[in-house]
Amino acid sequence: MAAFAHWTAIALYLATTGVAAVTLSRQSQARLQPLLLALLTCAVVAHAISLKFVLQTDSGFRFDLTAMLSLITWSVALLLLFLSFKHRLTLLILAIAPLAALSELAAVHAWGGVSPLANISPGIAAHALFSISAYSLLTLATLQAIYLYWLNQQLHNHRPSGISRLLPPLQTMESLLFGLVAFGQLLLTASLVTGALFVDDLFAQHLVHKTALSILAWILYSILLWGHWKNGWRGNTAVRWTLSAFAILMLAFFGSKLALEVILPRG
Repeated sequence: MAAFAHWTAIALYLATTGVAAVTLSRQSQARLQPLLLALLTCAVVAHAISLKFVLQTDSGFRFDLTAMLSLITWSVALLLLFLSFKHRLTLLILAIAPLAALSELAAVHAWGGVSPLANISPGIAAHALFSISAYSLLTLATLQAIYLYWLNQQLHNHRPSGISRLLPPLQTMESLLFGLVAFGQLLLTASLVTGALFVDDLFAQHLVHKTALSILAWILYSILLWGHWKNGWRGNTAVRWTLSAFAILMLAFFGSKLALEVILPRG
C-alpha cells in the first residue's frame, strides 16, 4: 500500500505537469482545465496517503529534510488546488507539481537511510509537524508578499518585467498570498493548541520566549486576515502586516534559540 501510494502520487504529479504544460501552450485552455484539476486532486490525495507512511514508520516519526519537504510541497499543492477552483493558476501548478513529485521521490529514497525518532509521543510529533508546516507556509507567504511589493512598484512605475507577464493577474496573486497566510495561520493555531495540550509546561523558562512570540505572531496574522475580510486590506498594507508578523514568528523560532544557547550561557 505504501509503495503504491508513493509511486501513484509521483506518476499523477508528472501527468499534472504534462497537462499543465499543454494547457499553457494551447488556445483552448478551458477544455483542459477540468482534466488538470482532476489529475491534481488525485495527486494530492495519493500524496496525503503516502505522507502517512512517510512521516509515521514502524520505527518512529520522521523529521528529516526530505520528509519535511514532502509535507511542505503537499501543503502548497493542496492550497493551489483549492485556489484553482476559483482562479486559473496553471503556471503555478506547472511549477509546483514537478517539485512535489521530486520531494516525494526523495522522501521514498531516503526512507531506508534515515533514523526515525522513536522516543516521542504522537502528540509531540503532531505539535512538531504542525509547527514546521506553519513556519514553512508562512515563509512562502512572506516571499509572496515581497514579490507583490516588487510587482506593485513595477506597475506603479509602468515597467512590468517579463516574468510578471507570465504569472496570473495581481488580484489572483494577492488571493494566493491570503490563501498561504490563512492556511499557515490554521497550522499555527494547531501548533499552539497541540503545544498547550501535549507539551508539559509551555511557559517554562526555556519555552516562554518562543510561546509568547508565537502567540503575538498569531495575533498579527489574525488582524491581517480580519482586516482583509472586513476592510479589504490589500497591496502594501497586506505586505507590511505579513512582514511584521513573520519577523515576530522568526524571532520565536530562532531568536529564543539564540538567546538560550548563545547569549544567556555567556551571561
